[in-house]
Amino acid sequence: MVSAADPGENRTSVWLVAKPATPVRRRTEAPSGLDRERITAATVRLLDADGLTRFSMRRLAAGLGVTAMSLYWYVDTKHDLLELALDRVLGEQSLPAGPYGSGGAGWQDGLRDLARGYRRVLAAHPWVAPLSAAYPDIGPHARAFDAALQRLMDATGLVGAVRTGAHLAVRQFLHGCGGAVRRAPEGDFCLALDVLITGIEARAEAGTKTTATATADA
Repeated sequence: MVSAADPGENRTSVWLVAKPATPVRRRTEAPSGLDRERITAATVRLLDADGLTRFSMRRLAAGLGVTAMSLYWYVDTKHDLLELALDRVLGEQSLPAGPYGSGGAGWQDGLRDLARGYRRVLAAHPWVAPLSAAYPDIGPHARAFDAALQRLMDATGLVGAVRTGAHLAVRQFLHGCGGAVRRAPEGDFCLALDVLITGIEARAEAGTKTTATATADA
């Protein structure tokens, strides 16, 4: 059984270890019909069907019709596989591409699209929220998500500590909604998101006025 509080001690993220998707041992020794992509996809299906607490390598192997030891040709631990599954479903989200001019219009809708898309991923895969809390989000899809968020933050026109605070507020909002996403109505989520966006707009406007005043006084 795996839980959010069971990420393993003294382990390295699967994204920080160079391990080929296909075993380097002799092909005749490799389990027939398996590869990391197929195993990861099966992991997502099992997590969706049975939940995180019932996940085990033995159950996964049974669903694939192989022995549990066969899986370890492709991943070192079940934690590596959970990280792979986590990043795979994060890739289901379409990310806003921009471009957004600094301080220009459009970032608000981009942020709404990003937040709502993330909420849909959490709703479709309830195990994502606890795994995101247990494992570092440093896979390729997680990095693409953060890059999209950074572009949106750049477009607000905020700088320095205020920009950092806004970015942190958005991240906490998105991750904080994970536990309640299936209970809170979407309307409540969107209202809370609009309040957050309004706060960012207010700080951006205040910063613009301060800059204009300083320029006029110079």
